Amino acid sequence: MTDTARGTSRRYGTRPTMKDVAARAGVGLKTVSRVVNGEPGVTPDTERRVQEAITALGFRRNDSARILRKGRTASIGLVLEDLADPFYGPLSRAVEEVARGHGALLINGSSAEDPAREQELVLALCARRVDGLVVIPAGDDHRYLEPEITAGIATVFVDRPAGRIDADAVLSDNFGGARDAVAHLIAHGHRRIGFIGDQPRIHTAKERLRGYRAAMAAAGLPVDEAWVSLGSTAPDRVRAAATAMLDAAQPVTALFAGNNRVTVTVVRVLGERPRPVALVGFDDFELADLVRPAITVVAQDPALMGRTAAGLLFRRLEGITDPPRREEIPTRLIARGSGELAPDG
Repeated sequence: MTDTARGTSRRYGTRPTMKDVAARAGVGLKTVSRVVNGEPGVTPDTERRVQEAITALGFRRNDSARILRKGRTASIGLVLEDLADPFYGPLSRAVEEVARGHGALLINGSSAEDPAREQELVLALCARRVDGLVVIPAGDDHRYLEPEITAGIATVFVDRPAGRIDADAVLSDNFGGARDAVAHLIAHGHRRIGFIGDQPRIHTAKERLRGYRAAMAAAGLPVDEAWVSLGSTAPDRVRAAATAMLDAAQPVTALFAGNNRVTVTVVRVLGERPRPVALVGFDDFELADLVRPAITVVAQDPALMGRTAAGLLFRRLEGITDPPRREEIPTRLIARGSGELAPDG
């Protein structure tokens, strides 16, 4: 017999309710509530009828009222810089796996590197009463989050620290990784090394520039400011910077690229030139090992960063009240060929 024949047909898009389940099973609403919530006081036969009705109707418990009573959503907000950036794929997946292990849902969004959009997105998540936040910050002033943190929203920053507040942070060793990259080029005979990085206001860009300068200073090498270019990672800007360094009267013989987007553009520029130029990029990227020569990189561990951040977040949610912590994740240099090229002449 069809549902229509039983008189229980519903419009498309209308969710079945506990009343529908009760009517189909021939029991009271309170009995359905007990079965749905796993409460005692229901005979096995009655429970079986209710479960059969639930399955037949496709009923799903509506947790809205329960959430409002408890004041918790069992959800975590993740605010990324750019959902399309491959760096954030493993980081997001790692946060989601930890959240799942704690029975929490992950809700993510992208700030598109816009501080205003970051603030709007973070506060929207707080308004939806997420339990905690993992934030890759776009801005450098996070005082807007102080009332939310005081109200109990656990917050951990990843990749870059919070600005103007004390908060947990999980970072890569940007300084050490950059220093190692430039020292590697120096060890292979290079003295004129260019650095093309991201926006100078960004923490990671500043730290990688600091590592570049530290390696040059440790080797007793001067830095011509024409060898340093920070700004947008847009291909046109990066291409112009690389071309200027390579076509100068005293051209650089090696380039250190400050992130994966910069590296990809630099690879294209170098591929158009007849003479080889050494290259090390910060961040690994897909197909880096298939280019000829394969690209030497400083690899981060975004999955470990995500797991570490999410683990710290859930420890806070479980009541840990230690002062804010800063975890630093090591990087590793992967030599593949492009960073081992000797100077040409």
